[in-house]
This record gives sequence, structure tokens and C-alpha cells, in this order.
Amino acid sequence: MKTTYSTNLSLPGVDAGLLVLRIGVGILMLTHGVPKLITLFGSEEIQFADPFGLGEATTLVLAVFAEFLCSILVLIGLGTRLAVIPLMATMLTAIFIVHATDAFQVKELPVFYLLTYTVLLITGPGKYALDFYWLKRKK
Repeated sequence: MKTTYSTNLSLPGVDAGLLVLRIGVGILMLTHGVPKLITLFGSEEIQFADPFGLGEATTLVLAVFAEFLCSILVLIGLGTRLAVIPLMATMLTAIFIVHATDAFQVKELPVFYLLTYTVLLITGPGKYALDFYWLKRKK
């Protein structure tokens, strides 16, 4: 019973929690990135939000980079702290530009993703990640 209410951090527990967080958020964001990837390589004309005036195709490529490629990197724990930066930028764009005038219910999901990516930026991917083994091997 004491361990249930303990506030002491267990490193294996934290590492396992970060693994679950990375895998979960990686898979969930892929559900947004894969359709964009299909749109990018599809035969239909690209119709995508262009909040910065870069062109719809360029903006879609940036979204695919973040939501597909960076999500895979987060999922496997490779370059995690760098990989979350484009994802955070994408979520900030969604919150403050694309959905600026929308109700909070519309912004809630990108806010949740942003908070999750912020945690991963601060903590790193944990022990159960390719980053950990890559750095361990280099020493």
C-alpha cells in the first residue's frame, strides 16, 4: 500500500512511462500525418491551409515532415528532443493561427499534443529509446 501513494521516483517506472507516452503520442500523431502523406503523393490537386504564405504544397510538406517523419522518430526514440521541435511548432501554428478564432474545444487536441511534446523536450525519451542506446554505444 505504501508504494501506491509513494512520491519517490522510480527510474524504471519513469522510463516505462516515457516509453508509453512516446509510443502513444507517436501513433496518435501518425493518424494525422499519414493522411497528409497520402494527399501529398496523391494525384489530386493539393488543397491545404497556407497560414504563412509559403504555398499550399510547401506547407503540406512541412506538415508531413512534422506529423509523419518526426512522429516516427519520437515513436522509436531517435533524436527525440530535436524531433519534437517541429511538432511543437505545428501545434503552435494550429492553436494560434489556423484555429485562432475557434472555440477552445477545437484547440484542445493541439494543446494536449503541445503539452506532451513539451514534456518530452524537457525529459528526453527515457532509457527505452534508440537515443539511450546510441549515446551509450558512443561512450
